[in-house]
Amino acid sequence: MSPLEPFGARLRHAMDTRGPLCVGIDPHASLLAAWGLNDDIQGLESFTRAVVDALADQVAVFKPQSAFFERFGSRGIAVLERAVADLRAAGGLVVMDAKRGDIGSTMAAYAETFLHKDAPLFSDALTVSPYLGYGSLAPAVDLARENGAGLFVLALTSNPEGAEVQRAVREDGRSIGATMLGHLAAENAGAAPMGSYGAVVGATLGDLSTFDLDINGPLLAPGIGAQGATPADLPRVFGAAVRNVVPNVSRGVLKAGPDAGALRDAAARFADEVRVAVDAA
Repeated sequence: MSPLEPFGARLRHAMDTRGPLCVGIDPHASLLAAWGLNDDIQGLESFTRAVVDALADQVAVFKPQSAFFERFGSRGIAVLERAVADLRAAGGLVVMDAKRGDIGSTMAAYAETFLHKDAPLFSDALTVSPYLGYGSLAPAVDLARENGAGLFVLALTSNPEGAEVQRAVREDGRSIGATMLGHLAAENAGAAPMGSYGAVVGATLGDLSTFDLDINGPLLAPGIGAQGATPADLPRVFGAAVRNVVPNVSRGVLKAGPDAGALRDAAARFADEVRVAVDAA
C-alpha cells in the first residue's frame, strides 16, 4: 500500500488551497549574479535557502532543475536534498525536473533515485523523457504508483526543436506527441479527482485544439513569464483541460529576489492571474 495519497489527488488539493502555480528553482549563473551572488556552492546555497524560506509554505508546487545543482557535484546535490526535504516538510509538492529516460535496469535506477520513498531525493513527481519508447518508462510508472508519486512525460514541449520528434507522424497517422498523450490517458483512466501521470505541454505553443489534452491528469506548462506566455493565454492553449494545468514560472518569480517579500508578492500575483484566467474559461 502506498505511503502517500496518490500524487494526482494531492496535487489537486494543493492547487485548490495554495493556488495553481509551480515555481521553478533554476539557479543558473546569470540569476545568481543578478542576486549579487557568486556562481559557486555558497551562492547556490544562499539562493536556494532564500527561495525555500520565502515560498515553501505559500506555493503549491516547486520544480527544482536538477542540472543546476548537479553541476556543483556532491555539494550541489546536498543542497538539493535539503531543499526537497524542507519544501515537502512545509507542505509544498516537489516535481524534480531531471528529464530522465533510459531502458531496463538503468531506468529502474533513475526511478529509485527520485521516486522511492526512502531515497534522499524522493520527490512527489519526476519529469521523464519517453523517446526510447513509452514502454521504457515502465519502471518509473510502477514505482511512482507504489510510492504515491507521479510523472510528467515530455509530450509537446515549448522548444522549437521538439517539433521534429513530437509532431512526427507514425504509420497509423497519429503524431508522437498525441501517442504519448494517449498512453497517459490510459494510465489515468478512472482516477479521481485527477490521475498522477501528467504531460509536459508548453504554454507558448498556441492553438493545440488538434491534440486531445483531456488525459485526466496534470499538464505541466512551462513558458509563463520570461518565455512570453501569460496566464491569460492558458484557456486558449489548453481549452477544456485548463483546470488541470500546472503553469510553471521560473524567472518571472525568481527575478524578484533576493527580497523575501518581493518573492512572495511575485508568486502570489502569478497565482492570482492564473486563477482569474482559469475561472473565466
